[in-house]
Amino acid sequence: MHSEGESTREAAPDPAPSSSGLLQEIGQLGRAVKRLFGAQMELLAAELGLARSAISWMLLAGLTATVAGVGFGLTVLSLVGVLLVKWLGSWVWALLVLAVLQLLFLLGAIALFRRCMHWMSLPATRGEWSAIMRDAEHKAEAAMAAESVPAQRREDQHNEDRR
Repeated sequence: MHSEGESTREAAPDPAPSSSGLLQEIGQLGRAVKRLFGAQMELLAAELGLARSAISWMLLAGLTATVAGVGFGLTVLSLVGVLLVKWLGSWVWALLVLAVLQLLFLLGAIALFRRCMHWMSLPATRGEWSAIMRDAEHKAEAAMAAESVPAQRREDQHNEDRR
């Protein structure tokens, strides 16, 4: 049979968890947080890589679309020229009509541009534009002031060191 002292010792729970167990759990928590942030950083790096790649492809697609658009425009212009030659019976007259059409298109584009500039100068738009410019100016002044304060401190410190 067992003695009474042994049974009492086995049945009683530990009064306090050991401090090494708590440190072990804190260490596990730290490693888990490190893994989590490491995974987040890997994900961020992958997303930035995709964005960088997407920007390159977008620029390439824009350049390709521009080249294709110019080529298409020249082709259509050539076809219109050929049709004008057949209709008018003269290359000179066909090219002259084409030049007039292009001039009208150019003048229309200039008129649209001027209209848009006029819309920018309307009172409501002018006020918004002025507010945007004032905000930009204040931000630039604040940034310059923030940069000049450390520079002034360094200069003051340098002058004190020289004395």
